[in-house]
Amino acid sequence: MFDADLAELYEVSTGNLNLAVRRNPTRFPDDFMFQLTREEFENLILQSARSSWGGRRHMPFAFTEHGVAMLSSVLNSERAVQMNILIVRAFVRLRDMLATHKHFARRIAKLETNQKQHASVITILAEEIEDMKRPPDTPKRRIGFSSANTTPQ
Repeated sequence: MFDADLAELYEVSTGNLNLAVRRNPTRFPDDFMFQLTREEFENLILQSARSSWGGRRHMPFAFTEHGVAMLSSVLNSERAVQMNILIVRAFVRLRDMLATHKHFARRIAKLETNQKQHASVITILAEEIEDMKRPPDTPKRRIGFSSANTTPQ
């Protein structure tokens, strides 16, 4: 998100938002925030079909989701405080959900293990049944009188 959009969201001026960022440079590493180049800025204006951006002196800052969260902790507006509280609550809820999902993941893994064991037992039983259905490999001995065993009288 851009600094002007976030300033509106947090109900502060863009200048105050950027001032808070400049006063806290260690809180905003490159993966939290970056400043657009002149070329990126001009492409942005062309893509949004705006004739004027509003007369900015400096290129706008773009914030990642981590930067947005960090902004809520450095800004001093009532809205920023409320956003910070919401973000903390969201992280707590996310952690709880992940713990629940870990519990479900363990249960699913156990079910998969049991299913694999049952599948192997069923496969063995099916093979045994197929073996029983096949005729024996050894020829059966004929029952009854055989002329080959008799001697002429």
